[in-house]
Amino acid sequence: MIDLDYLAFLENILTDNRKERFLEVLKNRTKHFTVAVEDVFQLHNTSAVMRSCEVFGIQELNVIEERFGKRIDKQIALGAQKWVDIKRHDSVSGCISSLKNQGYQIIATTPHEMDCTVEKFDITKPSALFFGTEKEGLSEEVMKNADGFLKIPMVGFTESLNISVSAAIIIQDLTNRLRRSDINWQLTDAEILEKRLDWARNSIKDIKRIEARYYEENPKKN
Repeated sequence: MIDLDYLAFLENILTDNRKERFLEVLKNRTKHFTVAVEDVFQLHNTSAVMRSCEVFGIQELNVIEERFGKRIDKQIALGAQKWVDIKRHDSVSGCISSLKNQGYQIIATTPHEMDCTVEKFDITKPSALFFGTEKEGLSEEVMKNADGFLKIPMVGFTESLNISVSAAIIIQDLTNRLRRSDINWQLTDAEILEKRLDWARNSIKDIKRIEARYYEENPKKN
């Protein structure tokens, strides 16, 4: 449970503009869709996908690091890692199982004979959008466990796009449609409080010292 006194203590340090900006952004955040990237070798592509999630309101990004265990490239992410929740998985099966247990359908974003184009995709169901490696695409494990397939319509000779470009196009389209719908897609009140606390902590320099001061002044909270 969120310590509301602690939240108020931290937010009192922030400017009014900062706090208002948090609330404005949180109105457009969603967990109705989540994104998963599978063993992306080029680190800057994972970071770019994270940035697209942040820009278009996807709150959670799942990163599967079964083969290429690397850290997020903070320079490419341009601070997005402060605002997006990164869920790390050491196996494809573990990621799929976790997402299905949370009620997500698994959607493989890849050309496929039974695929669906972005504009026809049913946005009513909570969906985990999987993006694969640059050269190999999604693994057979994802393909076998997918509940559906999604592609971007293309009219040129090229058969595929870079993962970061594909993710940006799909996320932008689906989140725009979501915000125009009457689906209950927004964060819950509890999730909003949680993000306000996380974002306040991420915005304050020397948060450890500030936090220690709070508990010194409120020993019963510790």
